Amino acid sequence: MPPTAEVVIVGAGAAGLFCAREAGARGRRVVVVDHSPEPGRKLLVTGGGRCNFTNLHAGPDAYVSANPPFCVSALSTFTPDDIVRFVDAHGIPYHEKTQGQLFCDGPAAAIRDALVEDCRTAGVEFALARRIEGIAAEAGGGFRIGTDHGVLRAPRLVIATGGSSASQTGATGFGFAIAKSFRLKVIHPEPALVGLRWSEPDRGRWADLAGVALPDVTVTCRKTSTRNAVLLTHTGLSGPAILDASLHWRGDDPLTIDLLPGFDPRIWFESIRRTRGSEKPEAILLSRLPTRFAARFAADHFPPTPLARISDGGIARLVEAVKAWRVEPAGTEGFERAEVTRGGVDTRELSSKTMEARRMPGLFFIGEVVDVTGRLGGYNLHWAWASAFAAAQAL
Repeated sequence: MPPTAEVVIVGAGAAGLFCAREAGARGRRVVVVDHSPEPGRKLLVTGGGRCNFTNLHAGPDAYVSANPPFCVSALSTFTPDDIVRFVDAHGIPYHEKTQGQLFCDGPAAAIRDALVEDCRTAGVEFALARRIEGIAAEAGGGFRIGTDHGVLRAPRLVIATGGSSASQTGATGFGFAIAKSFRLKVIHPEPALVGLRWSEPDRGRWADLAGVALPDVTVTCRKTSTRNAVLLTHTGLSGPAILDASLHWRGDDPLTIDLLPGFDPRIWFESIRRTRGSEKPEAILLSRLPTRFAARFAADHFPPTPLARISDGGIARLVEAVKAWRVEPAGTEGFERAEVTRGGVDTRELSSKTMEARRMPGLFFIGEVVDVTGRLGGYNLHWAWASAFAAAQAL
């Protein structure tokens, strides 16, 4: 590890590697420091091992933050077309899966290896398997990075350490501690894009249906809705629609689940009441939802009464049960199961154009460590590329 560099990047994940690639290509002497013995470990498991490297619809409305306008500049400067050009330049085959999600055809290692190759071509040096023991500002400017293999100094320091999610890949949330050591505000980190746990009453009611999937429902949390699949598990609810809902969930928020989106059960109930009044209301669920779930839901929410004997008010209550199933989660599955971390370095501490700390020149924060968190489907990797690119132009 050299004693000095022009730029030190702490973190060899997606954001750190992309920033190093860009800064190195601009002629900067860059050293990337990471506690892991290999770069890009989390990249290797993204997208189920296929690396969902961007989303064609990546835009500010796909992200949450305490300061929503912050991400606009970086996302407008570096678009999905830009990362697609990188992928194409390396001959990596990919495909659009659903809803604008772009995945590699092969293993995610193709993206990681391309980034490392570009870094080495640009002269970037790697100091891997290095434990950082302290980071401090130098009296005359610049930064001192102490490691278990010696001290490194640089006038510009980029923190790309990620969040606390996916701890099995080595994530620690170390970047939040660095920010606080420089007296930067950190929005409380919480697990996001994560399953939500049953309350005790609901666990007793639903846990034995673990493995049942509801392929097309709409989940609403805090007035934000996502239409996608939901999976029942032993411990709670998961699946794409729940992971997206978790991005907005705060402690005691209820979820409202429309079991039949795009369908008006009132018309069906009233029609059957007129023509086949002996049928019971559970028939609508049995015809449209997985049998085990439909039977359990009907037993829990519907009266065992023929439709002909149900009043208009009763029909309205049946409709509400189907279109607004209320679930009150007891918590999340935690950082171990979370795909990303919500919260992080307060963006009001940073320049939206460069990611540089306003009160600490030369110090930059990029990627998941920043309080910008995207929906499921390639948005968070795109933020890694976009924020890294923004910082690199200022290094």
